[in-house]
Amino acid sequence: MLENINDSEYLFYISDILENNEFKKLDAISHHGISRYDHCIRVSYYSYKIAKLLKLNYETTARAGLLHDFFLSDENRNLKDRFLSTFSHPKIALENANKYFDLDIMSQNIIESHMFPIYKRLPKYIESWIVSSVDKASALYEFSHSFSRKFAYTANIFIVLFINYLK
Repeated sequence: MLENINDSEYLFYISDILENNEFKKLDAISHHGISRYDHCIRVSYYSYKIAKLLKLNYETTARAGLLHDFFLSDENRNLKDRFLSTFSHPKIALENANKYFDLDIMSQNIIESHMFPIYKRLPKYIESWIVSSVDKASALYEFSHSFSRKFAYTANIFIVLFINYLK
């Protein structure tokens, strides 16, 4: 995913996160049929583009979007543990992000609320809603891509239409 991004401003905002050794470990973890690292970059980049288009805080959106799933997990987890992590991982991601990076209140809300309404934290900012929505659209695309290229194409069209709708 990262190799397809030629936006130097975006890459500047997230470079310290990409260089973090703990964050790099996400590249070895499968998530929605791709690596969690690639998933985080996808969510971050599309959220950044939408926030920039809407003249919102796109730097914070890019950084917090990248950190939204910053949690390490065992590849050999059973189905029950994978399911339960749906409800607990926003808190763990926030703890990890706070451990390695200085986060403002908006960043914390973006990370902790990205699973709303499944997770109890309410998005307080438009940027939080953007990351949450892009995360869901990206997950749909990634899951569908691992099952069917035709369905993935439909999900990709949904994302493009959503972004064009905002223009």
